[in-house]
Amino acid sequence: MDPGLELLLNLLILLGMLVTLCGLIVPVFPGLIVIWLLALIYGIISGFGTLGAVLFIIITVLAILGEISDNLLMSRKARQKGARWLSIAVAFIAGIVGSIVFSPLGGIAAALGALFLAEFISSRDHGKALAVTKGMAIGWGWAFVLRFGVGLMMIALWAIWAWA
Repeated sequence: MDPGLELLLNLLILLGMLVTLCGLIVPVFPGLIVIWLLALIYGIISGFGTLGAVLFIIITVLAILGEISDNLLMSRKARQKGARWLSIAVAFIAGIVGSIVFSPLGGIAAALGALFLAEFISSRDHGKALAVTKGMAIGWGWAFVLRFGVGLMMIALWAIWAWA
């Protein structure tokens, strides 16, 4: 590949990955999968080679583990505070719909609001519903830290591959 085109490709992929990394703040946004897709596109265009194949496998494993851990952290914190699985499912659906209709931040508010309402309707206990909602919010915070760290690792591995 022409060195100028290769540099342009690397910069575009890197820019896409960095923008996606910033988007990881939104819980329902599959940012790690988007970073993985950008690495895949890079591999298809520029070729994998041995180093690229090994690093792409590691990037793939990180993306899968990051996405699974992300969901587990959010629901685990809410469950630790006593949330029902049904309430968590309602919150997840409200978060997706809220993100589409309003904005990513509206989706977060919709999910937390739906979780609070579902738990309040179930228990009739304002304090419990608030504790569960706070637990999920804390879980989202930790999930963001996890997603961001995994995203940085994926980008670093891709950068090694692209500029090695």
